[in-house]
Amino acid sequence: MLRRSKEGAVTVFLILFALVLLMAGAWRGASVLVLAPVLALLAALASGAPVLAGYTQVFMQAAGSFVIAFFPLFLLGALFGKVMEASGAAARLAAAIAAALGPRNAILAVVLACAVLTYGGVSLFVVAFAAWPLARALFAQTGLPARLIPATIALGAFTFTMTALPGTPSIQNAIPMVTFGTTPFAAPGLGLIAGAVMLGLGVAWLQMRTRRLAGDAPPEAPETPPRDQPMPLWVALVPILSVAVVTLAMGSVVLPALDTAYLALPAYGETDLPRVKGLWSVITALAVALVLALILSRPPEVMQVLNEGAESSLLPLFNTASLVGFGAVIAGLPGFEVLRASLEGLSGGNALISAALSSGALAGITGSASGGMSIALDVLGSSLMAQAAVQGIDPSLLHRVVTVATGGLDTLPHNGAVITLLSICGMTHRQAYGDIFVVAVLVPTIACILIIGLGMAFGSF
Repeated sequence: MLRRSKEGAVTVFLILFALVLLMAGAWRGASVLVLAPVLALLAALASGAPVLAGYTQVFMQAAGSFVIAFFPLFLLGALFGKVMEASGAAARLAAAIAAALGPRNAILAVVLACAVLTYGGVSLFVVAFAAWPLARALFAQTGLPARLIPATIALGAFTFTMTALPGTPSIQNAIPMVTFGTTPFAAPGLGLIAGAVMLGLGVAWLQMRTRRLAGDAPPEAPETPPRDQPMPLWVALVPILSVAVVTLAMGSVVLPALDTAYLALPAYGETDLPRVKGLWSVITALAVALVLALILSRPPEVMQVLNEGAESSLLPLFNTASLVGFGAVIAGLPGFEVLRASLEGLSGGNALISAALSSGALAGITGSASGGMSIALDVLGSSLMAQAAVQGIDPSLLHRVVTVATGGLDTLPHNGAVITLLSICGMTHRQAYGDIFVVAVLVPTIACILIIGLGMAFGSF
């Protein structure tokens, strides 16, 4: 028994050590394309797991599956963002927002623009591509520090609309429904409170940082093509709005009305519509938005713009895929189960605390909110439901606590969305991650602690 305990402690140490090295390497600017597989395989080797099988059958399978699933989103998102920037549409929207809200509210404007897109069902990776040219133009026009752009986008796309707001179509809000038998609107009151805390504290932090960084260089204003007449606002606005509108229409009306029985055939992966509906909806929406942007805004040198956009999608895609592979290898190591059991023991038997600790910590280790949540609920889902029944805890409260908990620690330096966002903005962790940590890790953690306390005192509402 003692030997087994020591072996478990060693394997847990190896996992945490690999995680620390990954975060340190990402912070110092090391390529995760190299760093993630090397550290994952070193951890596997030290744990006694087969290294070559871990690389080809686990790491590459997970990374390849991510590329297969999300390459269209990265490609179309990058193309759309590049067209919006090169045509001057992003600059036109930025000017309109600055005029309407004033320079003091420029940060809030970017946050809300990101929030509208993500709450409309647009992938946060796509939002990062689409929001960057808008934020760059708006920050340039209002003189705000360039280093705050990643944190501003992260606040709008990675936090309250992803985990807290009731009804959000994010995958993080969908996964608990299967385990707990809930709906996307689980614990709406607590969700709104958590969302308000994240938005309020996040914006307050960024505004405080704006004052402290007064004099820091704003981003360079994007070059806009000369026009005989100013671009009408509706020309710049229609492509952006179409993303959310088409996503909702495809998911709610168009696709459910089609005969998709053919998806059950082996040639199409033996799947069904619910599993592909979200992806198909966003792909269609981005394609429509891209066509609208090309037709309405008419960017110069279209072929060059499209080529540059396509090339800019590749590094973020493969960086993120490499991190997904790292998480898959780590999750398969013997020490991962030991670590999970240790986290469960820290809860003191309270189902809410156990759910938050296990799902949040696993999201941090894997660098993925959905990944950590899936692992935690696969292993602990039934026991959490049994504990909740004994303790009189509403499953909808568990649902909301789990979603908010995974939306905090998942955004550590090795998170795929963080790597992607920094790559899009052309910044390093050293330049911009500190503010991302506050608005996307610290503030959501505070919100999670708050709703756990409220839930324990007043139940689900």
